[in-house]
Amino acid sequence: MAVTAPEGSTRLLDAHMPGDVEAAARLLVAGGLVAFPTETVYGLGADATNPDAVAALYAAKGRPAFNPLIAHTADAEAARRLGAFNADAALLAARFWPGPLTLVVPFAGGAGVCDLARAGLDTVALRVPSHPHARALLAAFGGAVVAPSANRSGHVSPTEAGHVMDDLSGRIHAVLDGGPTPVGVESTIVDCTGADPVLLRPGGLAREEIEAALGRPLLLPVSHSDAAPSAPGRLASHYAPRAALRLDAGEVMAGEALLTFAGARPPGIARAAVVLDLSPSGSLTEAAARLYGALRSLDAAGVPAIAVVPLPREGLGEAIADRLARAAAPRPSQSELPQ
Repeated sequence: MAVTAPEGSTRLLDAHMPGDVEAAARLLVAGGLVAFPTETVYGLGADATNPDAVAALYAAKGRPAFNPLIAHTADAEAARRLGAFNADAALLAARFWPGPLTLVVPFAGGAGVCDLARAGLDTVALRVPSHPHARALLAAFGGAVVAPSANRSGHVSPTEAGHVMDDLSGRIHAVLDGGPTPVGVESTIVDCTGADPVLLRPGGLAREEIEAALGRPLLLPVSHSDAAPSAPGRLASHYAPRAALRLDAGEVMAGEALLTFAGARPPGIARAAVVLDLSPSGSLTEAAARLYGALRSLDAAGVPAIAVVPLPREGLGEAIADRLARAAAPRPSQSELPQ
């Protein structure tokens, strides 16, 4: 059974302190929920084999139970015991793991990732993170850890331990603080279950790098759907602040917040309630790392809407655009979501 976290009991552990990583691993073994840093965002970890712990994770996030979770392992060998890798999956794993790439492959069977974590699918989503604290925690735990972003479902993903505490304090057992995450957007997800790999979600690894490794273009999914997604990160409305997002804004309306890039100053900027620049220098890497923190900061200003200037779409710009589109999408109520 998963251990219970009474209100207000979330521990803040320091990944740099002797014994704190091991303490986090012991909580996971006991069925607890532990948020930890990866190179992308902070993940909310639970024992992938423990359906009680996974159910507690869904409850803590308020996450739709039909949305499958990514299983994280300490190394590629452990991941390959959980899934069946075809030639494309094996090539991508060898080239990009550890790193911000999730591969969806046929599930190998067994108890390594429970049915609830896979949302009943016969596939499994696997990742080997490169963050040293994540790898240390996974090695200390000794198994696969499912770890969606450590935030309430639909909220902005966390890139610092404080973001996790803001959303989940009192709902989980511990946060392992390893400082800000360097990439700042979730992993790229590639489906390797068919004859040709499919890009399910742009993310921290650019599409161009994957296609160069494969020697051919990635296919694209038919559509995004809020009905029974086939892999993590496939809900159309996701990563959303409370304020409405207005994308590709050519001007700023009175009272809006402005999210700008590379020093862009659209007409009406003087009317903006608050302005944040994702990267004054025009770096997409910096913009990706700052995206969620910027959305949180603008949302905290209490504005009804956030105007977002047009952003580049190449490289990491594709992942940034994907996150912003999901944040701006209509949000289905819980009663409209399959249960």
